[in-house]
Amino acid sequence: MELKDQWCFACGKDNPIGLKLEFVEEEDTYRTTFTAKPEHQGYDGIMHGGLVSTLLDEVMARYINMKGYNAVTARLEVRFRQPTPLGQQLTARAKIISQRGKLYEIKSELSLPDGTVTAEGKATIAVVEDTAS
Repeated sequence: MELKDQWCFACGKDNPIGLKLEFVEEEDTYRTTFTAKPEHQGYDGIMHGGLVSTLLDEVMARYINMKGYNAVTARLEVRFRQPTPLGQQLTARAKIISQRGKLYEIKSELSLPDGTVTAEGKATIAVVEDTAS
């Protein structure tokens, strides 16, 4: 499903300062990759924590949107396990854990090419409109 908001900071193709993330669904997992550059840093050589959170939030919320629902993040928790370095391809993965009514519980992780997890996310995503039908 193609999302209509091309100015989204994380995934919009028209946003000149956006991350321009692209996503793939594989079985029951949704993922994207991103390589942080110097303009994405907080401390020297380390990706800004807000952008780490953005990657995790986007892969989780967009997963539900991709399934045909207008959905928003109702709650987001991020656990930073270690600093996320610049210049390495990062992979953000999300998996739906449960659904109750219009609420989805989703978990995510951000990992380095060697599989080291630098951050974990957990979100409650709320469906505000069913556009799938």
